[in-house]
Amino acid sequence: MPIKSDHWIKKMSEEKGMIEPFECNQVKQGNISYGLSSYGYVIRVAPEFKVFTNLHNVIVDPKKFDDRSFVDVNTKECIIPPNSFALARTEEFFRIPRDVLVVCVGKSTYARCGIIVNVTPLEPTWCGYLTLEISNTTPLPAKIYGGEGIAQLLFLEGDQEPMVAYADRNGKYQNQEGVTLPKL
Repeated sequence: MPIKSDHWIKKMSEEKGMIEPFECNQVKQGNISYGLSSYGYVIRVAPEFKVFTNLHNVIVDPKKFDDRSFVDVNTKECIIPPNSFALARTEEFFRIPRDVLVVCVGKSTYARCGIIVNVTPLEPTWCGYLTLEISNTTPLPAKIYGGEGIAQLLFLEGDQEPMVAYADRNGKYQNQEGVTLPKL
């Protein structure tokens, strides 16, 4: 599985809408950087967060998820409590080609502060806004900046297309619009 370069990512985004909106340069200027990199694309977190809370004292159960586990925070800067967690979504919408697997890895700027973005795949033919899982592993409150870089995507091309891709099996997270909670 060869990793795809900036040339391929740019072409697929401009011609096929693989990433929208697409930023063909690294944007810095006082921001945590985002945009096209040598062998990947740094995604931005939208200013829409669901932050874990113990307000209602519910049990976290992936089979019967209670949305009272979160409080909604819609702001440019989000504070994640110590040793806590938030869900967010990307500002970018994705259309993943059938012969490509994308891996999302955390950005080192946040990782060096103890803020971890879950490593997750974007499967062939998946499309939508990516829901991000952001963990604050520190004993201190942590700030996340909406509209700025949060993680990097790495694009891996298979030597052949899969027999069954995400859209073929009507994947449960296909075409997600906002921050999407766990589904069975």
